[in-house]
Order: sequence, then C-alpha cells, then structure tokens
Amino acid sequence: MDLVMKWENIPFFESESDEADFWLSHRLDAKLMQQSVAGPDQSESTTITLRFDPRMLARIKRLARSRYLNYQSMMKQWLSEKLETELRSRGER
Repeated sequence: MDLVMKWENIPFFESESDEADFWLSHRLDAKLMQQSVAGPDQSESTTITLRFDPRMLARIKRLARSRYLNYQSMMKQWLSEKLETELRSRGER
C-alpha cells in the first residue's frame, strides 16, 4: 500500500469510482492525518505522565495504529469525549 506523505500527492478525481480506486491502494501518513485533526497551533498544552499496564498500552497502540492515528491523540480524543459526556450529564459546560 502506498503512503501519501503530502496533501499535494492526492490527485484530483474525475469520479467517486476513481477516488475509491485510489484509496484502495493508498493511505495517509499518520503525521499528515494528525495535522488535519490537531491543527497547526498546539502551544497551549501541558505535558503530563501517566503509568499504564504494558499490555493495556500495547492494546491501545494497536487500536490506534489500525485507525491510522497517533495513540496519544486517540487517548486525548477519548478523554475529551468522556469529559463532554460527563459535563452534559451534570448540566455543566
């Protein structure tokens, strides 16, 4: 499977069929995917340390890899979603 490393490497498609054919043999680089989700400015973040059971972390990494995501980004997304759910259930925002 060919890896797409730059947005410019994605051609213009004449039809949905052409696009589907292209994505059958190509996939986005994880860094490129992360840029599209995280945005350019991440300076407003704080680094923390969490300890995980090695087997749990391996499972998280495997799941993230299957989704073409960085595992830390996937975990931040999960935490954000859970936080929003909890705050909504309490009537907070």
